[in-house]
Amino acid sequence: MPHTAAPHAAIAPSPWVLRHLGGVRAGGTVLDVACGGGRHLRAALSAGFRVVGIDRDLAGCCDLVETPGVRLIAADLESGVPFPLSGTCFEGVVVTNYLWRPILPDIVGAVAEDGVLIYETFALGHQGRPSRPEFLLRPGELVEAAAGRLVVMAFEHVRSGEPFRVVQRIVAVGPRHPWLSLPPAAG
Repeated sequence: MPHTAAPHAAIAPSPWVLRHLGGVRAGGTVLDVACGGGRHLRAALSAGFRVVGIDRDLAGCCDLVETPGVRLIAADLESGVPFPLSGTCFEGVVVTNYLWRPILPDIVGAVAEDGVLIYETFALGHQGRPSRPEFLLRPGELVEAAAGRLVVMAFEHVRSGEPFRVVQRIVAVGPRHPWLSLPPAAG
C-alpha cells in the first residue's frame, strides 16, 4: 500500500524560504532541520535540489522515502546526543518554526563555504504557540548565531497578523558564496 503524506504536509512553504532558495547552488543539497511534514523538502526538491530532512517524527514525509534525491533521518535533536550531521556541510540549510539553542552552532556550521542559511522562527513577544521564552528568539539572536562564520544578507524582526505573530528571519551565506562576489549592477 503506498504511503500518503500527513495532512500538515499540505501547508504552503514559507514565502521567506521560497524567496531565498535561489541562493542555493544549482544541483546542491538542502538540509531541512526539523522538517516536520516536509513542505520545504518538497519545495527544494521541486526546484531541482537534493534534500536531506531531519526530524524526530518523519511520518509527514513518508511519501518521500523512496524518492530519488531524498534522504530522511529520524533523530531527536533535543535529546542531548551530538548533532547527527556534525561535520557535514550543505549548499542550503533551512529551518522554520523551530529553535533548540544547543544546536544553533551545528546548524550554522552545516552551511557550506558557498552555502546559504535560510532561517525563520518565532521571537519574544509572539502570541500563541510557542509561548515559552526558551523557544522564542531574543532580539538579534539569529544575527549573533551567524556572526563570525556567515555573512548576513537579509534580516527581519517583524510583528504581524491576527493572531499576533513575532518572527525573526535571516538569510546568511558562507564566505565563498557567489552573492558576495557579484559585479556591481550597471548604473
